[in-house]
Amino acid sequence: MTPGKPRSPGRSANPAGEKLQKVLADAGLGSRREIEQWIANGRVVVNGEVAHLGQRAQLKDEVRVDDRKISLGKRTPTQILILNKSAGTVCARRDPEGRPTIFEELPKLKQGRWISVGRLDIQTTGLLLLSNDGALANKMMHPSTGLDREYAARIDGRLDDAEIDLLTSGVEVEGEFLRFSDIQYYDGGGRNHWYHVVLMEGKNREVRRLFEALGRTVSRLKRVRYGPVILPSWLRLGQWASLQTQDIKQISKLLRLPYSAPANPRQRLSRTAKTSCLLPYPDLE
Repeated sequence: MTPGKPRSPGRSANPAGEKLQKVLADAGLGSRREIEQWIANGRVVVNGEVAHLGQRAQLKDEVRVDDRKISLGKRTPTQILILNKSAGTVCARRDPEGRPTIFEELPKLKQGRWISVGRLDIQTTGLLLLSNDGALANKMMHPSTGLDREYAARIDGRLDDAEIDLLTSGVEVEGEFLRFSDIQYYDGGGRNHWYHVVLMEGKNREVRRLFEALGRTVSRLKRVRYGPVILPSWLRLGQWASLQTQDIKQISKLLRLPYSAPANPRQRLSRTAKTSCLLPYPDLE
């Protein structure tokens, strides 16, 4: 992206305040990365002027996104959904090819929107997290936070010790250094064998690309854990549930982020998780 010319200070340039993308993410509008793109595309207006990247905003500013006025400083209650993604659905809000998206069946929000914590490719199933809190979603996704991801992968044939050592020590694939931080044999027979593998970042198609580098084909791939959050056995394919309040509090605490409680403690989404979906997890540095 080519940087624009320096702007002279005006009403929309605030010497104090927080970065505009953070303010809008805190309002539940999207992840910081998404909002940065909105700003670059000229969709955000502050005090009547088109916003620019790097701009800061204060609560007294009038901010509009796509000509819709945004209420700043009013944190909506923190919510996190778990979705058992089915194959054939995409993680985009709209798909140019008309394929079904994960957002079509999610509950409606009075303010803000659901932000996907990372993505799964179209054929990968399993655990997907979504939140209305942009700061929380952004921190869970960012590699520096240190949340790992666990997948169950079915491949053709059983790996030998040399292959396992190679997958955990690292392989260069298309100029990228990829590796599993852990790999464990799970079950199988004949040509189909299941392994549980752990990644620290979850780059694009990383599990499939690592196995393909060894000449192995992944015929099934399912995410079963994201950091401390596990995919519960009772959540059927294609269904979602809202995490229990205590789980959301624990995740916020782990990430060192504020938890915003609902004004009415009894107010909750229609489908709340039957059980806690968290495993014991080490503190993040």
